[in-house]
Amino acid sequence: MISSRKKVLMAKTFYVTTPIYYPNGIPHIGTAYTTIAADILARWHRFRYGKAYLLTGTDEHGQKVEKAADARNLTAQVHVDEMVQSFKKAWERLDIQYDDFIRTTEDRHTRTALKIFKALLDKGEIYKGEYEGWYCISCETFWIESQLVEKKCPNQECGKMVEWVKAEEYFFKLSAYQKRLLEYYDSHPDFVQPEVRFNEVKSLVTRGLLDICVSRKGLKWGIPVPGDPERSIYVWIDALTNYISALGYDPEKKTPALLFKDLWPADVHLVGKDILRFHAVIWPALLIALDLPLPKTLYVHGWLTMSGSKISKSRGGYRDLMELLEIYGPDPLRYFLMRETPFGQDLDFSEEGIVRRLNTDLANDLGNLLHRVLSMVHRYFNGEVPEPSEPGEADLRLQAEISSLSEKLERFLPLLQFRDALMSILELSALGNRYVDESAPWKLKKDGKERRLASVLYYLADLCRILALAISPFLPGTAARIWSQLNLEGDVHHQVYSEFQPGKLVYGHRIGKPEPLFQKLDQLV
Repeated sequence: MISSRKKVLMAKTFYVTTPIYYPNGIPHIGTAYTTIAADILARWHRFRYGKAYLLTGTDEHGQKVEKAADARNLTAQVHVDEMVQSFKKAWERLDIQYDDFIRTTEDRHTRTALKIFKALLDKGEIYKGEYEGWYCISCETFWIESQLVEKKCPNQECGKMVEWVKAEEYFFKLSAYQKRLLEYYDSHPDFVQPEVRFNEVKSLVTRGLLDICVSRKGLKWGIPVPGDPERSIYVWIDALTNYISALGYDPEKKTPALLFKDLWPADVHLVGKDILRFHAVIWPALLIALDLPLPKTLYVHGWLTMSGSKISKSRGGYRDLMELLEIYGPDPLRYFLMRETPFGQDLDFSEEGIVRRLNTDLANDLGNLLHRVLSMVHRYFNGEVPEPSEPGEADLRLQAEISSLSEKLERFLPLLQFRDALMSILELSALGNRYVDESAPWKLKKDGKERRLASVLYYLADLCRILALAISPFLPGTAARIWSQLNLEGDVHHQVYSEFQPGKLVYGHRIGKPEPLFQKLDQLV
């Protein structure tokens, strides 16, 4: 899988997406979780291969948003405009380096959604018919009787009462795609990851598919159906098509937009498990109907929970995201979310966990190593990186571990094994601290072993440079501070991958003064 991915990346820009988020409230730690993961993946591919494109955005139409606006005595447009700014401020504070932020109220998206609806209508893939059944306003989802739990929505994070709806609406022929979807799943075993989620999708489609309603009569806050302004285009065609509307896709043009040609199909769609069905069943069927290739991989992560319950806007009970960022800073929060649990599983969020990771892994290990090394270079060599002699056995072991780290990152990151990647980076940092203790530079100085002292501090300073590069996709602010304290030229985030090998630090280079990377916290704030 890794080798084939490399070949693809040489031919096109790596394209990764987040879901587009409902702006019915301000972003919370759950939406940050998905977005941080996408940012790490994009940053890694920019560093490793030179090209990546990250799309995020907001899903701004529908009853849920309309109700949130009504509750604030605002028009829907004013409400979403305010909420979008809160998302952008949060992503800026979290150092999310997105390339585009798509809003479903933008003209570029509206035009594409209208053309897609019309194209599917003209092809007979969308038809007008009678609908009668149960509908959940909160989830914006239709359910059949057998799926309900005590007349309530079966979605675990919802569980609200459903309404009986009877109306004449437009439908997409999802039922006609059962066989083609199952055939595609069989021939593309990596389409949905992890495997347990793929098995859920296969089981769902095997049981049979119903046509889905793709319009809503009387919904004011939405894109009007072409030729039928009493109805609005429903979320399946409106929201899901953001991944291609942002690229300038136009079904009426034979020559695709340059951005669409370069980026599509997406390499990774990142989604939570609660929207798995929409992305693994409905979205592929729509793409097949449009004669478009399907995304390469749909990676489904678990929920962020507190005491076993999913974190969501409706449930509340968690601290505000911006407040968390003010207390702990973006990098400790990013580190905790990606280090605590393998990506794909549920993660039980706790501020005690953030403090523990901040104090041990980041302050005691990574921060301590940098401070020790830079302090000794200043103390023993007036702040200039010394010239090393031929490496000894301990030096060669250290360099071998550095080379091993690059191999591990190349193995772990394309598979979204963020926890394993971070553990490998911090293991190298811990090895650096052990190398300091075993080499005992203070004793080398006392014994007059200047050449050996010079070698030890050169290899340690070079290790700090390597760690800045390795940590940069995960902790961008920390990487920049390490780079600055080493007084290295340029931006750490604009370095090329060939720099990620030992021995690239120039001796005689003057480093900056050491400053603490992290402030330890004795207790929760």
